[in-house]
Amino acid sequence: MNLEILFVIITLVCMVIALITDKLRPGIVLFSVIVLFLCAGILSPSEMIDGFSNKGMITVAMLFLVSEGVRQSGALSEFIKKLLPAKKISIPKALLSMLPPIAFISAFLNNTPVVVIFAPIIKRWAEKLNLPATKFLIPLSFATILGGMCTLIGTSTNLVVHGMILEAGYEGFSMFELGKVGIFIAIVGMIYLFLFSNRLLPDNRIIDMNENEEEEEQNPAQFHRVEAILGSRFPGINQTLTDFDFTRHYGAIVKEIIRGGIRYTKDIDKIALNANDTLILWADETFIPTWGESSVFLMLANGHEVKTTETSKKKKYLALGLLIFMIVGATIGELPMITEAIPNVQFDMFFFVCITTIIMAWTKIFPPKKYTKYISWDILITIACAFGISKAMSNSGLATLIAQYMIGLTDSLGPYAILAVIYIVTNISTEIITNNAAAALSFPIALAVATQLNVDPTPFFVTICIAASASFSSPIGYQTNLIVQSVGGYKFTDFVRIGLPLNIITFIISVTIIPLIWKF
Repeated sequence: MNLEILFVIITLVCMVIALITDKLRPGIVLFSVIVLFLCAGILSPSEMIDGFSNKGMITVAMLFLVSEGVRQSGALSEFIKKLLPAKKISIPKALLSMLPPIAFISAFLNNTPVVVIFAPIIKRWAEKLNLPATKFLIPLSFATILGGMCTLIGTSTNLVVHGMILEAGYEGFSMFELGKVGIFIAIVGMIYLFLFSNRLLPDNRIIDMNENEEEEEQNPAQFHRVEAILGSRFPGINQTLTDFDFTRHYGAIVKEIIRGGIRYTKDIDKIALNANDTLILWADETFIPTWGESSVFLMLANGHEVKTTETSKKKKYLALGLLIFMIVGATIGELPMITEAIPNVQFDMFFFVCITTIIMAWTKIFPPKKYTKYISWDILITIACAFGISKAMSNSGLATLIAQYMIGLTDSLGPYAILAVIYIVTNISTEIITNNAAAALSFPIALAVATQLNVDPTPFFVTICIAASASFSSPIGYQTNLIVQSVGGYKFTDFVRIGLPLNIITFIISVTIIPLIWKF
């Protein structure tokens, strides 16, 4: 082991610790790591910034805008309202009508806006029919994750791995290639949720709302109840309400703080605020219009339904039409007859998402002057830096060293055992750090293993995509899990109880089916 490998190991260990403790945003943590690698001479300046010009990263950026356009058109809220049964039915039947369409939608849109829009609507619907909302919100998040496994654009992780594959000189994934295994996982996963959500998820926890209801009755015209989930950009993170004057900043009064299934109503001025906390506010009618598009809040909900105007209906149909154009175009553009007929233009997802984004901007489906607000820059920086970290592991020889060690441990079992090990390592990593960072750590190792065994690396690449997305056992591994934890008041153990069996199911299906479809 040379000094370069030792330096990379120590740096990566520090990176993982920093990501787990969540003292800084993942983007700045990973950027700090690649700067250290640059200073140590492990990365060249061009290798350090290669990820910032990668097609996969730029595609993710524009997919944020496409998802925002669909969100602002009102198409998603109309969609979920039509799915929800009007009369009270059993929980499994309700899940049966909801989850497959939600998974289908999330295969083509960013998961976060899907959950941000659907979660308060589902919660309000459940309360109206006297059903426990907690039986539906975790399944909502899991359905978006399952759907995201089925397409190239279903999750940013798939596009990150796709970009790394192209950089390594291999042919990347087609639009629906990951669906060859993802569809099996999604079907079995949803059957599991149909059968066990009612048994494994908690009922609504009893909350004393008397004091709040009395206050609303005293002043119903001016104030009403608003739920606000704090985002990572909220300026009062790690400060108490004594230090950070919420009312002065936002014109609303904090009445309760909900965190990890625990509701705090007393001495809330002494509690330090964290990202993903839910604040119960008393606010006037201007609060949500003023702060609804602000990045400091992940979600705002006041129990009111937004009425669709004629203008927004036109935007809805145009947004859906453009989304279909993007998906169909990228799918047809990959056909051999198209590539042979027009060899000078690559009709891939990057091509069609560029066109779709520009049309949405010029037709004002999303406000073009505010387009930078709708892009999650931290995720983009994380993705761009992930390419540099992966390159540093290869340049230093660390990836080769780990590959040799893994091959030595599983020498008698061959690539099948290594496939299982890579899945487990990637999946554990994604539960405790970001999914894109987990993919970045696993990719160079998988490539080195395939090279040393002289086998096709594609099965390992598919495994990384599935394992990095399958975050079911922890709320911290996936942003949609954090959102539904706040909305539903779940505890960490709720995710472990229902998510761990789903993790095991996904693992078994993956290591069984992937080698059958993509041969070594």
